[in-house]
Amino acid sequence: MATRLRLLRLLRSDAVALAAAACLVVVVLVALFGPMAVGDAAGGINLRNRNAPPFEFTRPWLYWLGSDSLGRSILARIVVAARTTLGIALASVAAALLVGGAVGLVAGLSRGRTGEYILRGVDVIMSFPSLLLALIVLYVLGPAPSNIVIVLGVTRLPVYVRTARAEVLEIRERAFVAAAQVMGAGPVHIALRHVLPLVLPTLLIIGALDFAYVMLAESALSFLGIGVQPPDITWGLMVAEGRAYLTAAWWLAFWPGLAIMMTALAANLLAMWFRIANDPSLRGSLKARVAGNG
Repeated sequence: MATRLRLLRLLRSDAVALAAAACLVVVVLVALFGPMAVGDAAGGINLRNRNAPPFEFTRPWLYWLGSDSLGRSILARIVVAARTTLGIALASVAAALLVGGAVGLVAGLSRGRTGEYILRGVDVIMSFPSLLLALIVLYVLGPAPSNIVIVLGVTRLPVYVRTARAEVLEIRERAFVAAAQVMGAGPVHIALRHVLPLVLPTLLIIGALDFAYVMLAESALSFLGIGVQPPDITWGLMVAEGRAYLTAAWWLAFWPGLAIMMTALAANLLAMWFRIANDPSLRGSLKARVAGNG
């Protein structure tokens, strides 16, 4: 509890990190509850209202950001697409973190050939360009959201395996691990009770940075036409649908592109702040700021 209060106090002292956190909270709330507020407006076709420009406040509030070529509300579609976009990104990062972290723990604690075999398998995955691997798998299996989660999770898996293994190799040589072994603790107990709590913060920071990367990767796949397909909506798919109207209706691609940029930027800024807040050698700058504001 004291650690959480300390982190909140440090967060309040950094205006940029606080704004990034507020932005992410708003995006998550919109993704969770926004579709209930907009109803069926994201799929409602009204050809008389097609390509309506933004900022016409005489229209209903759902059309303040304009409409697309079928007369559908851009704002409503952004709200509905937020759930799919964030869901795919979070699921991919969570899968890569959990599986990669567990495999990295095994590779780091293993003193035999198991760790070497794991590293060779990771090298095989890393030898394929991630975007090319995604293109091949999605072309074969189809662009279902579950397949996209699997592909993006697998392409990010090596990052977590290598990071977790590197951390474990250093931690396992510390005195408290040797003391636990002398006391009769088994490898599973040592991994979960003594090693994992020290590795997890690093993996979470990488996961926060990876969230922005995976979201951009999903948007790129949707933009290329092999990501999520209609009637499902993602921000990347909205940008892809609007590229044919860039000269006549710029708002079709601009608003979802802005949503992607702001969310990715906020995630990166907050992840970098979290890294500084959890690094004792860098935390002093944040504490000095708190003292100055106090």
